[in-house]
Amino acid sequence: MNFQLAKYSLLKKFSENIEFTTSEEYGAIFKCLIENVKTDRQIIYSPHCHDDLGMAVANSLAAVKNGAGRVEGTINGIRERAGNAALEEIAVALNIRQDYYQVETSIVLNETINTSEMVSRFSGIPVPKNKAVVGGNTFSHESGIHQDGVLKNPLTYEIITPELVGVKIPLGKLSGRHAFVEKLRELALDFTEEDIKSLFVKFKALADKK
Repeated sequence: MNFQLAKYSLLKKFSENIEFTTSEEYGAIFKCLIENVKTDRQIIYSPHCHDDLGMAVANSLAAVKNGAGRVEGTINGIRERAGNAALEEIAVALNIRQDYYQVETSIVLNETINTSEMVSRFSGIPVPKNKAVVGGNTFSHESGIHQDGVLKNPLTYEIITPELVGVKIPLGKLSGRHAFVEKLRELALDFTEEDIKSLFVKFKALADKK
């Protein structure tokens, strides 16, 4: 299923202005409509969810699973009250669990962070550090053990790779030697083993001052 709006199609929006239904109930509504509404025109159903109970993303995804062809929401989930469904979370979920949702989008996911930061800057609404997908702590593996594990196998601590949404793992005072060396390689910097030892000591000393 290609998750796009077709030309000359009829769009039907099912709006839940005050969140009340569960994901199962909301998905069932779309399933019922799609199975029972008959027309000679192609209908694309679209969920429009608010986040009063914190289920806007889950309800929107349930609608997609049950046949919705478009989702309405906002970047960072901003809007009045508790906000709308966060589009970046929906987009990443559809990508990560394509096996389950069976849909494709044309969204350029590696611009996710840039877009989120732009919306935050223009709206004046900061993004919580613990927010899914775009929060500042999402990929903050400063612990040396965590960074080493992520470098060896990202699935150790992450279901979303930083590259998918345009993020780089930061180096900090808790970063281990492995992460430091990986960053040098990423920057295409070639040093001897002795140079690396010396640079790592200086890096740790500088990081401790931050």
